[in-house]
This record gives sequence, structure tokens and C-alpha cells, in this order.
Amino acid sequence: MTLPAAAISFVFSSALAFADLKICNRMSYVVEAAIGIDDKAATATRGWFRIDPATCRVVVQGTLSADRILLNARALGVYGASPIPQNGSDTLCVAQDNFVIAAARQCRSGQTQAAFTQITPTQGADGNFVAYLAEDSEYDDEQARLAGIQRLLVIAGYDAAPIDGVDGPKTQGALAAFLKSRGLSSDILSSPNFFKTMVDAVQTPSATGLTWCNDTAHKVMAAVATDDGKSVTSRGWYRIDPKTCLHPDVSGQPKQIFSFAEAIDADNRIVKLKDKPLNWGGDKQLCTRETKFETNEQTDCGARGFAATGFSAVDMSSGGKTLRFAMP
Repeated sequence: MTLPAAAISFVFSSALAFADLKICNRMSYVVEAAIGIDDKAATATRGWFRIDPATCRVVVQGTLSADRILLNARALGVYGASPIPQNGSDTLCVAQDNFVIAAARQCRSGQTQAAFTQITPTQGADGNFVAYLAEDSEYDDEQARLAGIQRLLVIAGYDAAPIDGVDGPKTQGALAAFLKSRGLSSDILSSPNFFKTMVDAVQTPSATGLTWCNDTAHKVMAAVATDDGKSVTSRGWYRIDPKTCLHPDVSGQPKQIFSFAEAIDADNRIVKLKDKPLNWGGDKQLCTRETKFETNEQTDCGARGFAATGFSAVDMSSGGKTLRFAMP
């Protein structure tokens, strides 16, 4: 995942006192923003303002007296650890859920510190002021929306890569397959709640196909294998963040599906309990390796730079199966 550069640095002056301030999202992530209002000796914070790709949100409305405005933005948990750099020079208090904090320099119970960046908005034709969240890719609105769709499809296990904001048959095919697997109509694409519906669907087990759900507090890396009757193809790795689900893309109608998953820590080391790796597998020996892989050769794993790993067979007789990874 490429770390985007949040293009947000600026000075706020009294000239903005009678205009709305909007934050516009030209990133491929659904973000939540918090603002800090620095006025003489007092600093207040408020959030979180959810902003979908290619949309704007008014965060300050009407008259405002402030010496500086500051911003913190985070990606939704579905993306894992926030890919948005938090390197601002001001440290202010925030809360996990929606909040208004009048004295944000001294955190109280239930509040945590977060890095805020001073921002400089530009004035639009309507007289209001706007600041943009952007990535190195410098998407326009249309590209940001499509890249946002591609990113969620990839997280759900569908092949919509590369995440570039460029439409094409692969992206459209992955989106159609995703919507079908979740029982969603293509009409949802024009809904103002499209990204909320899609994020919810990504994190919801599917009624068809294979779904992994991570019930642990650890990040889980998973691999899937399919047997089409002629050969067995294994591929990985899929990242499943804590308390989320993921639907790996399994094309065709394989005769058998196999699964393996293991928990890893913040340093990407295998989590061990009582000196035993925390993993979920079985007796079917198939080839994997530490980095991203896909292979339809399952013999002599070691000689080919792979490792023999024990997968478990998945019963797909009901048309759908959800595997939940939990602590023993």
C-alpha cells in the first residue's frame, strides 16, 4: 500500500470569518477528519467528519473567529493502520467517536493525543474556503472515486489492481462480481451512501463463496488454494485486520477449496502462544512463501523456493462458508 501524502498545510486568517470551510477528499480512502480551532489562548477540537472519496464536507459553518485552523485525518479501520501520515507539529486531544473538546491541549479520560497540521485553504467561486486531502497520485474527483472503489475491491479479495483510478474491464468485472456476491444492485452506484454500503459489505460475510473473519486482536495473513480437478493453485497473502472480514476472489467453480491463515504482530512476526504459532490450517500440504505468491505446482516446494504449509479443506456444499479466526 502506497502511503499518500496528505496535502494539507496552511494559515487561517480573520478574512475567513464569514465563510464556510470545507474539506474535500481526493484520496482513494474513506477518511474521518477532525479540526482544531486555535483562538488566542484557547484551542478546541471537534470531529469526526466522515468524507468519502470525491466528496466535500463543511467542517466550519458561518462566522468563526480563529487565529489558526488545524486538521487531523485518518482512514477508516477497514484499511488497517491509517495510511495517512500523522506528522503535524501540534498535538491536540481527540476521542474515538464523535466529539467536541473545548480545552484540547490537556487530555482527560477517554481522550487521546493526535498530531494536527496547520492548513491553508483556498477561496472558491462561491466565496467559501476549501482544503484538499490528496495523494501523490494527484487524482481528480472522478479518479479518486474510482480508485476508492478499486481499493475496497482489492481489500475484499477481488482483482481490481492496480489502484490507479483508471476504469477498465477488470475493474468493472470485479465490481460486478462483488455486488452480485453481496446481493447488491448496480443502482447502488448512484446512491449518495454508496461508499458506506460498500464498506459495510466488505466487512460482512458473504452468503456465497469463502469469507474469512478475523476475531482476534492481531493482523491475520491468509492464503487460499483451489482444486479444479486438474491442478491445485495456491495464492496469498490476503491481509485481514482485527475485527474485519474479507472475501477472497475465487473464480470459476473449483471442486475443492483450501485455506490457511496465521496471526502476525506489528513487526510482521508470527504470533506465538506457548511457543506455538497462532495459525489456522490443516493436513493438506501445499506451497506458500513469505512474500506474495501464486503457484499451481504443489510438489517439491522447498526446491522451488517455497515452503510446504498445512491447509485445511473448506466445505462449500452449502454455497458459502465463513471461517472465523479466533483465539484458542
